Amino acid sequence: MKKIEPGPLLAQVNNPSDLKKLSQEDLYQFCQELRDFIISSVSVNGGHFGASLGVVELTTAIHYVFNTPHDQLVWDVGHQAYGHKIITERRENFHTNRVYKGLSGFPKRSESEYDTFGVGHSSTSISAAVGMAVASGYNKDNRNVIAVIGDGAMTGGLAFEALNHGGWEKANMLVVLNDNNMSIDPNVGALKDYLTDITTSHTYNKLRDESWKLLGKLKNIGPKAQKLAGKIELALTAASKPGMLFEALGFRYFGPVDGHDINHLVRLMDDLKDIPGPKLLHCITVKGKGYELAEKNQTKWHAPGLFDKLTGEILKPKIDKPQPPKYQDVFGHSIIELAKQDEKVMGVTPAMPSGCSLKYMLAEMPDRSFDVGIAEQHAVTFSAGLATQGLKPFCNIYSTFMQRAYDQVIHDVAIQKLPVIFCLDRAGLAGADGATHQGAFDLAYFRCIPEMVVSAPMNESELRNLMFTATKWEKGPFSIRYPRGRGVMVDWQTPFEQIEVGTGRKLNDGEDVAILTIGHPGNFAQDAIKELESEGIYPAHYDMRFVKPLDEAMLEEIFSKFKKVITVEDGAIQGGFGSAVIEWMVDHGYASKVVRLGVPDRFIDHGTQKQLWKECGYDSDAIIEAVKDMVTAKVVAG
Repeated sequence: MKKIEPGPLLAQVNNPSDLKKLSQEDLYQFCQELRDFIISSVSVNGGHFGASLGVVELTTAIHYVFNTPHDQLVWDVGHQAYGHKIITERRENFHTNRVYKGLSGFPKRSESEYDTFGVGHSSTSISAAVGMAVASGYNKDNRNVIAVIGDGAMTGGLAFEALNHGGWEKANMLVVLNDNNMSIDPNVGALKDYLTDITTSHTYNKLRDESWKLLGKLKNIGPKAQKLAGKIELALTAASKPGMLFEALGFRYFGPVDGHDINHLVRLMDDLKDIPGPKLLHCITVKGKGYELAEKNQTKWHAPGLFDKLTGEILKPKIDKPQPPKYQDVFGHSIIELAKQDEKVMGVTPAMPSGCSLKYMLAEMPDRSFDVGIAEQHAVTFSAGLATQGLKPFCNIYSTFMQRAYDQVIHDVAIQKLPVIFCLDRAGLAGADGATHQGAFDLAYFRCIPEMVVSAPMNESELRNLMFTATKWEKGPFSIRYPRGRGVMVDWQTPFEQIEVGTGRKLNDGEDVAILTIGHPGNFAQDAIKELESEGIYPAHYDMRFVKPLDEAMLEEIFSKFKKVITVEDGAIQGGFGSAVIEWMVDHGYASKVVRLGVPDRFIDHGTQKQLWKECGYDSDAIIEAVKDMVTAKVVAG
């Protein structure tokens, strides 16, 4: 990782106290240096990009005006908090951002007292801020509480629940609405249109100006006309004032204002901090501000990887042979194939069309694919509604975000036995985004749900076959989970084949030890077996494919033959695939020794996937070690 040298003003600022020593006239140059530092750092070290560039002035103004960390600053979706981290004592280590054992890419309470609330998932900031503001009032500690939320995050229902409660409580807090019309992909929905109307429509202003002239004339006619004019004036004020949605929820609305005018922001926030009660400041910003290419293509530059900051060329490793596709792209192209074969197939995603590759279907079949905004709960129940009418919805949600819709999966889908197909992208250890984004829990939290099929493909062909099989399943929900990144097959567009639900595959005959895998880690086992066979050790390998229902005939074969069994999964050991195997073994009277490899019972921080697989002990090296330990144990025992 390359360390970046700061500009002369930024070099003087290690914390918000240092920032306050700058004159207000210096803030423009400071923001330029902070923006340049972020551009230089991300270009050579990677990470999120456009979101933090868009809030440089907001970040600077908040830390300049408010007394952080005493005043509590809460970020929503922390990929916009790079400037915050740099200002709050982490500039010297910022080159380790998102690197294994380095700084987290998101605010993290254990990392800094300035990170008042850990974030990674969307729409949480206002709820946390309401809690902090109520606590401050109870404790009488005179804190200001500020929540910075992007308008993409405002599409999440939790944000509106918090606004409703915060307005009712009259909590002393400031919500800063960072309105750039973007999350990762462009925002969708009625709220987006409402905010756009506030910022672009001239209708209200024209109506108000012309009406005011008329009312001025009416007031000169007589007392009755004056009274009528007064009523009309009140009505026009209510009708023409922007932000009435927020006013109706109990928040005083200010704006819209230019979110890149640092001096105006400082003056405005200095006034707002002395106004009690719930307030909302509507700031218009540009995602990627200050880097022209990022401003023009905001989705591409959300997290572009390494790039040449002068030319804008995104740097990709040189590849001398064809590469397997990403699992998400296999999903994205395969669902279109299925939809062409079956007119009932539909696609649904909560604001992640690029991330899950539903973007291809949205472009080709806009009437059969839906981006519902950052609203996982709605995505699930909306899919359930589609299913009640005989359609076959593929609801694609990252594993870590599916947690937010768990009640809907149980209550609205499983209880009603609706055939919604859940495709869980980024399942397993997702990498540099860290603990908030690791998809470690879905095998455990889905397999306990009645009527739910739980499956995972070992490769791209298996993913296609499971998707095809799911379209034929009418008994209830069907989940398919797959990891972030590339698969293993260059020639992946194999013909669809229906799989009998609840059946696995024996990939290797063997002796002494049986390896049972679920999903992509089956490839780790295959690599391990090649190495073991070169040393004269021949384990059997079973790709189980389904955690629920388990292949009971295959398990009968395994536990009848093997006294040594290893399970491997890219998920939580507690309650996951290995637990399911052990439960079956005990329930059916077998007593083999079972070693479970998978994600241990703790939250896993950020790093590359390979680093995390190794740390958690289920990569190919770990499998080799586990097999050897079992074989050795048998020799010693004999």
